[in-house]
Amino acid sequence: MRGTQTYRLLAALLCMAGFVGCVQAVPPDLIAAVEAIDHDLIALRAPETAPEEYGQFVRQWALLKARAQLDDDVIRWPWESSEIESDLRWLYIMGERTVSQLHDRQVTQQHAMQAKVTHLEDQLRSVAVQVEAIDGRILLGQKGVQTDLLVKQARAFLDQKDYPRAMQAAEKADHALKAQASLLSQELGRYADESRIIYWQTLAKQTVDWSRTHQAIAIVVSKAERELSVYKGGRKVLSYPVRLGFNGMLEKQFQGDGATPEGRYRVTERRGPGQTQFYRALALDYPNGEDRRRFQLAKRSGKISPFKGIGGQIEIHGADNERLAQTLGCVMLDNSSMAVLYESVPVGTPVTIVGALTKQNAVASALAQLDRSKEEI
Repeated sequence: MRGTQTYRLLAALLCMAGFVGCVQAVPPDLIAAVEAIDHDLIALRAPETAPEEYGQFVRQWALLKARAQLDDDVIRWPWESSEIESDLRWLYIMGERTVSQLHDRQVTQQHAMQAKVTHLEDQLRSVAVQVEAIDGRILLGQKGVQTDLLVKQARAFLDQKDYPRAMQAAEKADHALKAQASLLSQELGRYADESRIIYWQTLAKQTVDWSRTHQAIAIVVSKAERELSVYKGGRKVLSYPVRLGFNGMLEKQFQGDGATPEGRYRVTERRGPGQTQFYRALALDYPNGEDRRRFQLAKRSGKISPFKGIGGQIEIHGADNERLAQTLGCVMLDNSSMAVLYESVPVGTPVTIVGALTKQNAVASALAQLDRSKEEI
């Protein structure tokens, strides 16, 4: 021990006297280089993305840093080997290799997540178009809002380079988009049901035949196409775009559900100014016997709460003002179209409301597009 101390003292005196060139036992630039590697690893989220590699680096770095602090005032001959310097250089090389691997991994993740999030955003826009086409927003409720939020979260995490959380949000958005498409297909699948289409076509044909036989006016409303057609003597003479209830595409089940009823009805009353809250209105005989039978059957089967009512006051009407631009379950026309219809249609006129008249109807097409989107998500 005494010999070592004498050796170090002699080396220090010689260095101070300038006889030989001496160096520190731990080069400061090497310490700074390893410190920089540590900062790079943290910037690359190594504690989260490579915990094992980073843990090993940190443990070695802590030990070597402690040794370096103890040997901070130690000097050595230029030709003299330094164990701590060798260990630091090894740690630097290992750390640099990990930084390179993590950087490459991050670039790969970034490209993959960028493609995934961009695809999700495209799918969300596509789904939104289809949902809008079939008035599906109310039906989806908060699901649409939540899905939109998840896609935005995925984009935000991607911009922050937080790829694990971006992936989590993207996977949740994936699931939410598929759930939306499944819900809409479940609730509106009858628009693609061939047997239901044939039934609706039969109802419409019987109404047109009645118009031809009686050389009178009859009305057919297609919910899928949002179109009201007026027939006279069996020929279509007028056609108007219409709005439906806020859940108009659904089958009406009970009061307040926002659905527009389907079936064969008749105009029971022509309501002018002072007789309706709207511009003009043609009252229909909903609920009729078939509606009541269906309602009671649904109640007995438990599909409808025993406390629900069947509702009523279904009309074909115009709009009062912009605040009443959405009807609650009726069929709405703009006022100029309603004025012509009101003057043309007498009490007793048959009105048949159907879901759709063709297999390639707007709702079936939207559902098919949603199914394709679901497979691509």
